[in-house]
Amino acid sequence: MRIIVDGDSCPVIEESKNIAEEKNIELIIFCDYNHNISTNYGEVKKVDQSFQSVDMQIINYIQENDIIITDDYGLASLVLSKKCLVINSKGMVYNDTNIDNLLMRRHINKKIRRAGGKHPSPSKRTKKDNKNFKKNLLNLIKQNKDNNSN
Repeated sequence: MRIIVDGDSCPVIEESKNIAEEKNIELIIFCDYNHNISTNYGEVKKVDQSFQSVDMQIINYIQENDIIITDDYGLASLVLSKKCLVINSKGMVYNDTNIDNLLMRRHINKKIRRAGGKHPSPSKRTKKDNKNFKKNLLNLIKQNKDNNSN
């Protein structure tokens, strides 16, 4: 098990690093060259800046049972198909039950924007979001360890 972070505009890199270090889990952060990310634990992998370059590197890099941190529904759906666990920066765990609804909502919102309309924007991060993220990431780690110890 490794923790893989979609580092482009990820607000929970520090929290992810702290948990990975505490649990002694390998941490890999992917970002493009325009992001200045460094860490004293884990590894930062920089990729070219092009459309979906970070996402494609993550998809090609992940292995079954990795935990991926991303706010990108499209990437989350691809990651789920590779038998990985996925969580977003607010602590929502993506799964086969909720990903279709999230992708459909993204599609509908895109259609609304193209037609000149507006839809609700995501709410700003709160301390509760950070708390949810930490709690649910720890739960995923425990779940992953429990499932793989059998």
